Amino acid sequence: MIGRLNHVAIAVKDLAKASAVYRDMLGAKVSGAVAQPDHGVTVVFVELPNTKIELLEPLGEGSPIAKFLEKNADGGMHHICYEVDDILDARDRLKATGARVLGDGTPRIGAHGKPVLFLHPKDFAGTLVELEQV
Repeated sequence: MIGRLNHVAIAVKDLAKASAVYRDMLGAKVSGAVAQPDHGVTVVFVELPNTKIELLEPLGEGSPIAKFLEKNADGGMHHICYEVDDILDARDRLKATGARVLGDGTPRIGAHGKPVLFLHPKDFAGTLVELEQV
C-alpha cells in the first residue's frame, strides 16, 4: 500500500536558523518558507537526492508544533510521510485493520498541495505517520 518515503518532518523553534544549518553547514538545497495556516505551521523543504526533510515551525499559539516543542524543547522528529496512490483507499484499508486516523478522516491539502492524512503514533511504533496521495 505505501509507496516511497516522501519526507521526514522535524519540528524546530527557529526556521531560519534550522534552514541555515542544512543550507550552509550541509550544503543542501533549501526552499523558501511557506505558511500553512490550515495546519498551524510554516514549512521549509530540504531537498535531498532520495527524499526531503520538512522543517516545521509553529504558526501561532494554537499550533500542534508549539505543543510538540513544549514537550521537546530542542525540537526533533515530528512525523514521517509515505506516499500512497489512493488516499481514500489507504484510509479505508487501514481503518479496517484497526489503525486510527487522526481528525475526522477527511483528507486535507498538505504543504505539497496534495491530499494528506495523519495516523495515530500508538498504532505505528510511536511514530506519527502522514500519508500523502501522489
